[in-house]
Amino acid sequence: MNKFILLVSILMLIVGVGAGYLIFGNDNTPKAVVQGLGQEKKEPLFYRSSMNPAVTSPVPAKDSMGMDYTPVYADNESTNGANKVAGTVKIDPVIVQNIGVRTAIAKQTSISRTIRAVGRVAFDEERISRLHSKIEGWIEEIRVDKTGETVAKDDVLLSIYSPKLVSTQQEYLLALNNRSTLSKSHFDEIRTGAEELVKSSRERLQFLDVSEHQIKELERTRAIQKNLHIHSPANGTVIRIGSRQGQFVTPKTELYMLVDLNKVWVYAEVYEYELPWIKLGDEVEMTLASVPGRIFKGSLSYIYPYAESQTRTTKVRIIFDNSELLLRPDMFAEISIHSDPLEDVVVIPAEAVIRSGDRTQVFIVRAPGKFEPRIVTLGVESSGQVAVLVGVDAGEEVVTSAQFLLDSESKLREATAKMMDVLKGDGGGSKNVISGKGADHGSMPQGSMSPDSMPPDSMEGAESSNSQMNDHLEHETQGADDHD
Repeated sequence: MNKFILLVSILMLIVGVGAGYLIFGNDNTPKAVVQGLGQEKKEPLFYRSSMNPAVTSPVPAKDSMGMDYTPVYADNESTNGANKVAGTVKIDPVIVQNIGVRTAIAKQTSISRTIRAVGRVAFDEERISRLHSKIEGWIEEIRVDKTGETVAKDDVLLSIYSPKLVSTQQEYLLALNNRSTLSKSHFDEIRTGAEELVKSSRERLQFLDVSEHQIKELERTRAIQKNLHIHSPANGTVIRIGSRQGQFVTPKTELYMLVDLNKVWVYAEVYEYELPWIKLGDEVEMTLASVPGRIFKGSLSYIYPYAESQTRTTKVRIIFDNSELLLRPDMFAEISIHSDPLEDVVVIPAEAVIRSGDRTQVFIVRAPGKFEPRIVTLGVESSGQVAVLVGVDAGEEVVTSAQFLLDSESKLREATAKMMDVLKGDGGGSKNVISGKGADHGSMPQGSMSPDSMPPDSMEGAESSNSQMNDHLEHETQGADDHD
């Protein structure tokens, strides 16, 4: 039995050796069979660390975390001709769907914006009147003694006794009597002088704000009046009273402050980015909690030429009709400024824009899985849409999500393309640019590309990339690049 088992074992050993020779030991076996699908195996130019793209090695290596370096091939990292834009990203359509790439079509349309702000009702400064007496004296009678009262133009507000007023009236009466006496003179000069004296005396009364009816009363009765009547200069509401009955007042004393509330000003503050949308004459709507369901319409009358230092906002002034006296100063209101629409502008979603500080760009879909970076100049923004002045034409497709992942890969490809140009300029010798020794699997590479030897833009692109996503995209998109 033991001999039989031994013979069977020897026979199986002979068969195994023969099969191994036929499969692996035949030198005539085509290499294409071993490599698969008859494709020629591509040789990488160098290997790049997935965690730090600035670190490279001329041979396969592992980083300190045990991750394999990513091979870099000439056909997927070069510019592939003058017509290809540097930084163009190619991704397998399956991967595009997996990372959630969404797009939108640039449209040529109109764009508008409604500026919303909180407003504060205030007096119309052009309708404020401050009353002062031009003579000093004592208040004999005050007829309007409460704030909030409404007065009409030429209403008597108070009366002032003034010794100066009495003497001025006496001079005017003397001038009138003198004119009557000298009117019969044979000399023209005397008659003219008497007339001029009457005229100057009357003007002096007018300069003291003596009303016309008081002057005519004095001419009619020839009786001196000891009180000066102070009249309202316009229709309005008494906001402040600065004197009381019996008080001695001077020209410095403010007797009344009146304001016409038939029109009011409303102040609002807009942010800096909203200023391009507004202009004088824009229609404004206002609502107040005190008048529910009512919309007041006004117009933008003034934009102040300075900004508030603390809030970084700019104050604007809006004028509203208030003939019903529903708008009271110091009320708060909700303001909506409707700007004029901009016609025939190219707009894209604002989320498609990548602002990196030194440039503003978007990604354009050139083909399925192919994305081209495009520098753009932007205009105004409204409701999630932004106007593009330069860089995008109507009908082009822009990336609206996952574009930051594309930007990271694009910068890596752009940086590597510049390194390839340097390699070509050195006669194809990679040793002139790529330095370092090979590393065994499981060990840290001894050599790397010197940061000083890389172009500045290459370093910038490499440092700003997302290393983990780059590793994923490099492995997944290599097949797509090979077939491009």
